[in-house]
Amino acid sequence: MLELYGQIHDAVAAIRNQWAGKPHAGIILGTGLGGLAEEIEVEAALDYETIPHFPRATAVSHRGRLLCGRLEGVPVVAMEGRLHMYEGYSLKQVTLPVRIMKALGAELLMVSNACGGMNPYFRCGDIMVIDDHINLLGDNPLIGINDDRLGDRFPDMSQPYTQELIDRALNIARRENIVAHRGVFVAVAGPNLETRAEYRFLRLIGADAVGMSTVPEVIVAVHSKMRVIGFSIVTDMCLPDALKPANVEEIIAIANAAEPKLRTLVKGVLKEERV
Repeated sequence: MLELYGQIHDAVAAIRNQWAGKPHAGIILGTGLGGLAEEIEVEAALDYETIPHFPRATAVSHRGRLLCGRLEGVPVVAMEGRLHMYEGYSLKQVTLPVRIMKALGAELLMVSNACGGMNPYFRCGDIMVIDDHINLLGDNPLIGINDDRLGDRFPDMSQPYTQELIDRALNIARRENIVAHRGVFVAVAGPNLETRAEYRFLRLIGADAVGMSTVPEVIVAVHSKMRVIGFSIVTDMCLPDALKPANVEEIIAIANAAEPKLRTLVKGVLKEERV
């Protein structure tokens, strides 16, 4: 981890050449939330490849730009497209953008993803506000010599997602008549989807939804002492006794259809921030 501090400094310097603002929130626009980029009052937009040490996004539907500006009057820095372990990146690379957001001044991380629903009470297109998570990636972005300038050696994970923000999101959902659950997200490496036996196992250990992202970024956000709110769009149901072959195009279409609901929640949570 000792190499990260210099990489963060290089990236922040490059961003500062284009934007002098101080973000209150960092936002990771995962599958289903890319449209939120259109509502950001963009003051600077940087392609990932122009930022030192910043990996390139290769996943389907992930554009690969860092947007700096304001949303709901709040200064933000947003990733238009996230990074994944299955793209071949180490978790230190995947989570480097979160550390850069923190170094720019962000105190809050907002993250979204598309997920497979394993809770039988869920339906495709529903939103899950992440209450807790399980890391089954087989790796951790904090492995290595700890740099005390970035965070504590053994960060507490008793509440990785900020309860106040969870309550705020669920209140907004009730007010706006949006179906939103709270639940446990489990991260797996991918890129293949799970077998029926794996879905049974994941449900057995307490997961409500499964995906291939989010957990590494949240671990680093907690290490960096950021507040965190996470959202999942249920894009396919993963019930082992009624499992259908996955259709990526259909998954993206469901995520896009649910995007206005997720956008409402994200904007609502951000609007109530005191900056």
